[in-house]
Parts: sequence; C-alpha cells; structure tokens
Amino acid sequence: MTQTDHRAAFMAELIAVAPDLDAGTVGENDHLQDDLGLDSMDFLNLVSALHRRFGLPIPESDYPLLSTPARAVAYLDRMLGPSG
Repeated sequence: MTQTDHRAAFMAELIAVAPDLDAGTVGENDHLQDDLGLDSMDFLNLVSALHRRFGLPIPESDYPLLSTPARAVAYLDRMLGPSG
C-alpha cells in the first residue's frame, strides 16, 4: 500500500468512528482529540479499527504517534511498509 492508500484507510476508519466529521475538512495536522473532538473512547475505537484492518498491534506507548492524520499515516507507513 502506498502512503495515499494508508491515508485513505485511516480516514475511512476515522469517519466510521466519528461520522459527524467531514473528511474534506480534516487537516493533516488536526489533533484528533483537541481539534476534532474525539473522546478517549472514540480514539480507542479508532485504534481498534486500525488493528483489525491492518492486523497491526498498536501498543499504548504508540498512541501519541496517532494523534494527527499526518502522524498516523507516517506511523502506518513505517510499521506496514509499502506492502501493508
């Protein structure tokens, strides 16, 4: 998967968890909780969705690396590589 694929997958899971968000208005550096209003359960649901989608264990210590779309996509790129 490419970085574009990872971003599309991340955004799909984000919108599934927070359907009130408009994907077109979510900025790359918007903080999921501070700027977009996800609560802690929404965030955990997003982490779980990413785990299910990619089969990727995401330890709690890595949660800060998922705090914005840009950081999350970079994390997915790094952890999954081009084929993930």
